[in-house]
Amino acid sequence: MTVATRTLVTIESAEAVLGLHWFVARDYTAKDEGLEIKIITPGIKTRFDASDPRSFDHHLVSSTNYQKAWEQGKCDVYRACEWGQIRRTYDSQRKGPIAGKRPAMVFQAVYVRPDSPLNTPIQLANQTVGVQFHQGSHYSTLAMLEGFLKREEIKLFHAGMVQERYEALMDGTVEGATLMEPWITLAEKQGCKQVIGTFYQGLENISADMRPETVTALTRAVKKAVKLMSADMRKHVHYMTEEIPEKYAKQISPADFHLPRLRYVDPAPYTQQDFQRAYDWMLTWDLVGPNAKYDNMVCNVY
Repeated sequence: MTVATRTLVTIESAEAVLGLHWFVARDYTAKDEGLEIKIITPGIKTRFDASDPRSFDHHLVSSTNYQKAWEQGKCDVYRACEWGQIRRTYDSQRKGPIAGKRPAMVFQAVYVRPDSPLNTPIQLANQTVGVQFHQGSHYSTLAMLEGFLKREEIKLFHAGMVQERYEALMDGTVEGATLMEPWITLAEKQGCKQVIGTFYQGLENISADMRPETVTALTRAVKKAVKLMSADMRKHVHYMTEEIPEKYAKQISPADFHLPRLRYVDPAPYTQQDFQRAYDWMLTWDLVGPNAKYDNMVCNVY
């Protein structure tokens, strides 16, 4: 009996919570669509020494400081926050447009230590908050805090990927840190306090030479995965704990997760209005260059 060859699609996923739909699709729905999904992770740390000027100035940090696989041609699809994908698509030397909105509506929040005197966003004025420059934690923290603080009072520190941000918070390197799951669950188990949080949308880019039938099959697989997740989200949180160091993973269990923070929807088109709103805001923070054009950066195949 001849077994049909499945089309291999390589996905770059930095943290499971950001691409949980790909993990579920890989294990449950992709094969029925004639696909084999391979997930790769950056596997690098990005935190600089506290004395390094890059720790405080995003202009000195590459927009691909963490997600290098795309530029190196090692993946077919990658996902990130809306703002980060605009910036990286603007900077990229590889042809690969924004395909549409990703399913993950990620929640990130600024946390402080249990004994911190800080309890409100306004108290974060001139206090260091750990983020990862040109990633969702960076952009969402600016968006959250500018509603309470003068822009010059917002002091962000490039503390690296989310594990590094959690560790920078707990060892006192920063006064606050912007975290996502499963580090939020871990931080709350340790008594850390949430100061402010938000959901935000993300985007996915695909290789310009991906065949239309492969894109269609991927979309079907992802939509089926979202349906499975919606039916029983707690069944799938193990993907998040399995990728973190054992010393942290053993401190939390699936029962500890607050499921309303895990929000996934069907992929959808990224409209010109969505793009223009985000891009114009980024310009006010000098987070992207001028003259970006929606028609050159977005293909909306989802």
